[in-house]
Amino acid sequence: MEPKVEKKTRKLPAKYASKVMPLLLSIFMTCIVSLVSTLLAVGFTTELLGLWPQAWLMSWLVAFPTLLMVLPVVQRLTRFIVEPH
Repeated sequence: MEPKVEKKTRKLPAKYASKVMPLLLSIFMTCIVSLVSTLLAVGFTTELLGLWPQAWLMSWLVAFPTLLMVLPVVQRLTRFIVEPH
């Protein structure tokens, strides 16, 4: 019986976490919010598939840089409000 060889997954270094987290958060949040607002505007129609990706892209282009700028402020406010461990 041969020993199992674990396959290592390549990951980004930890120093990139402060950029990856807002990137992923902005993608998920803008995806959901733009879908809801587009649905409210046009309903379940064939227009939805054409309008939603454009609405998502425009909202993401605003949200990601905003998250990068606002995140340090939010972290400080959170430390002010929440007891440390």
